[in-house]
Amino acid sequence: MLLLATCAQAADIPLPAFTEGKPAVGRRAIVTTPEYSGTRVRHVIALPDDWTPDWKARGRSWPVIVEYTGNYFLTSGSTGEVEGAGLGYGLMRGRTIWVVLPYVAKDGKSNERTWWGDVDATVRYAKTNVPRICAEFGGDSRKVVLCGFSRGAIGVSFLGLHDDEIAGLWRAFWTHDHFDGAKEWKGQEWGSPLARYREEAVARLRRLKSRPLLITGGGEETRRLLEPVAEKGVTFLTVDMQALYGKFPNEAVPHPHTDRWPLRESEARRKAEQWLESALR
Repeated sequence: MLLLATCAQAADIPLPAFTEGKPAVGRRAIVTTPEYSGTRVRHVIALPDDWTPDWKARGRSWPVIVEYTGNYFLTSGSTGEVEGAGLGYGLMRGRTIWVVLPYVAKDGKSNERTWWGDVDATVRYAKTNVPRICAEFGGDSRKVVLCGFSRGAIGVSFLGLHDDEIAGLWRAFWTHDHFDGAKEWKGQEWGSPLARYREEAVARLRRLKSRPLLITGGGEETRRLLEPVAEKGVTFLTVDMQALYGKFPNEAVPHPHTDRWPLRESEARRKAEQWLESALR
């Protein structure tokens, strides 16, 4: 009963409200880039609380957290849309630039809600827009962290380490619930058979090159997969969802497979926050 009472009293940090038009402090903006004008391809950006338009004259810059969100899976509350993401905001809460990148659909006219869409277009979108966001809003290109939940957790490696060019964008990596190569995804050409998928995942993971990697919600298969390619720099952190939320579903989240846990005060969030601060140093 004490556990449930504690969970009921916990107050989650709200995500910034959406704004019309250009990105603004304390708000989330939906951005369509010039390359995709007239389409529904878009990303989301939130600026830090102390951002000012004259950041360049002031010599200011901020770390950047880039996020890939999960599949469309309403059982867990995941919409598959960039507007539905929440993982990356929870740790630094207004102290970084936060960006949610899209998976570009194969027709190039919308964001893909399930799996990768056009992989090359999705990777190219990151290569183009992460440097662009840093240049336009004062992001420190030396302090860009890539994170993801569920599909996005796989995407941290599947997309973020797709080739040497995109791999070079990131300072550190964070995955929550799932990992590239840890399990077979039957019915997906890229994710099966397991032996081939793992071989390809290991080739991607070699591009980590000992940079910091935080894994929350990773199991033994993930540990074994990383053994030959990541001798150091990997941190595993357990998140006790029942201790955080009590029974499921509840008023905050419908399922323990969720990206919302960093929005709630917990020992896991404090440890993840410490990891992020260390990685950025």
